[in-house]
Amino acid sequence: MMPFIDLKKQYSYIKEKVLKRIENVLEHGQYIMGPEVEEFEQELTKFVGVKHAISMSNGTDALLVPMMAKNIGPGDEVITTAFSFFASAEMISLAGATPVFVDINPDTYNMDPNKLEAAITKKTKAIIPVGLYGQTSDMNPINEIALKNNIFVLEDGAQSFGSTYHGKFSGNLSQCGSTSFFPAKPLGCYGDGGALFTNDDQLAKVMREIRNQGQEKRYYHTRIGMNGRLDTLQCAILLEKIAIFPEEIKQRQQVAAMYNKKLQGKVKTMKVPTGHTCVYAQYTLEVENRDNFQKALTEEGIPTSVHYPLTLNKQPIYVQLGFGNKSYPIAEKAAAKVVSLPMHPYLTEKDVDHICSVVLKFV
Repeated sequence: MMPFIDLKKQYSYIKEKVLKRIENVLEHGQYIMGPEVEEFEQELTKFVGVKHAISMSNGTDALLVPMMAKNIGPGDEVITTAFSFFASAEMISLAGATPVFVDINPDTYNMDPNKLEAAITKKTKAIIPVGLYGQTSDMNPINEIALKNNIFVLEDGAQSFGSTYHGKFSGNLSQCGSTSFFPAKPLGCYGDGGALFTNDDQLAKVMREIRNQGQEKRYYHTRIGMNGRLDTLQCAILLEKIAIFPEEIKQRQQVAAMYNKKLQGKVKTMKVPTGHTCVYAQYTLEVENRDNFQKALTEEGIPTSVHYPLTLNKQPIYVQLGFGNKSYPIAEKAAAKVVSLPMHPYLTEKDVDHICSVVLKFV
């Protein structure tokens, strides 16, 4: 079975540098908030083009912290897409607010801005657009609607980190952006990790305090916070990974171009609109008879994955909470048909040819 994501091959290219970074941390012994944390945050600010990058324990906490900083809680509503990983809605609920879902664009699988205004009420305090499968949402109309209604926009860039929207990087497209460094992400560490991005000095200050137990300085707690710090070891590893990340983005796009050449017009694939670039966190198709499709590929040694089989409102807990009777037809259709193929920077043309031949034989 070929790997779905080949982290071992990536490691073989950077092994000596990663081990040296880890050794340096073991030598200085500053495992929490060591010098590599600030160094990595500085690299993030340069890459994304923002004033402030705040490393986080994971991408899920990175969604909660900005809502805490904005005092979003009980009685408030936060709008997000109906089609995403559970964390996009889960953190809204954990903050005490109510998630409000909107349907998606059938070509990009991201939030449809045309359906956004109808979801806004007097209780709406934030919008969380999600960059699914490696490209950002259509952020300009989302930001315009938010500005008109005085609503905070938090970009969930867990899958779109490294992509651009009209020349600006994911993470620098609204008042605040977030991402994940989960190992399978385009830029991943060797455990859990994430980050926040903003150009707002005050928001950055508050989010840094929340990340570190609400401390303004040691043992002086100005607010309720959490332990949301990213380990020094993970920052050390990410420093070597971000150094090769621009080249890996190009390689991902080359792999996607090979897939597109073989598959576009024969099976439905995600579209990348003008003005967008995509890092292809996943390469995703829509197929009929998905179970049989996955079985056929497995028999040929090709792994597949489904991102995601249920819309958020159909997750059991949200059904229990009364969200299950609402319908988001485009998201529901996608959830029933999407399937992702192997995708990483080190796939060869031979690999892609083999995968596509099996896909086309089935469809």
